[in-house]
Formats: sequence, structure tokens, C-alpha cells
Amino acid sequence: MKFQTAPFPLLVEFVEGSGLYVEPDVTPALPIVQNGPPGTWVVLAGGDRIPLPTDQIVFADDTGSSARVGFGGMSFEGVKDGLLAFWRVRDLRNEDLLSPERARKMTLDPATVAAVEVEGKRVWP
Repeated sequence: MKFQTAPFPLLVEFVEGSGLYVEPDVTPALPIVQNGPPGTWVVLAGGDRIPLPTDQIVFADDTGSSARVGFGGMSFEGVKDGLLAFWRVRDLRNEDLLSPERARKMTLDPATVAAVEVEGKRVWP
């Protein structure tokens, strides 16, 4: 993963007891075009996993009591239909390194998120 120093364009702190799982980076025997990077998930205390757009992550840490993930190229749009809504506004990797199936929108259940910060300022809750 690529890291940058804080404040992050968008930082999501998940609920206490959450952690991160990142798939190992495997080089396949046959070339695979536009498969995207290995997956990243937030794992909640009960074992539920929330997929994240790995290609937009610029910071990830779960050494404290919860997972914290910083995203670049994404905007926080607020609460839409009861979910926290985030939009991909700019890809951080070249098109040929990204899956064509990548989502443009990320939604999160507010019950799984402790806080959202934009440019170092708390914007939710």
C-alpha cells in the first residue's frame, strides 16, 4: 500500500474492535489484464467484512483500537438513503492497472463507522 502523511483527503475511522485484512499480492502464472490490486477489507469484531476500494487507499492502520483508512480521489457526500456515501472523483492509478468492474460509489453503514474526516476536519458525525 502507498502511504502519505496526514491530514488525508478523506479519512474513515471504523468502530472500535475493527481491523484490516489485505489479500496477499500474488503474481499469476498467466498474465491477467485489468484485474485490479489485491482486495482490502475492514473486519468488524463479529467477523463481518466490508470491502474497500484498495486502489484509492493512501493510508491504512489498525494498530490502535480500530481500523483507520485514508482515501485519495474520493469525496464524502453525506448520508444518502441511510448510508454514508462516498464517490470516486479521480482514479489514483493508471487505467490499465484498474479493474473495469471498479465501483464509482462506496457506501458504508453508519453503525460501522466512528468518524469521517475531510482534510483533517471531522465532518461526520
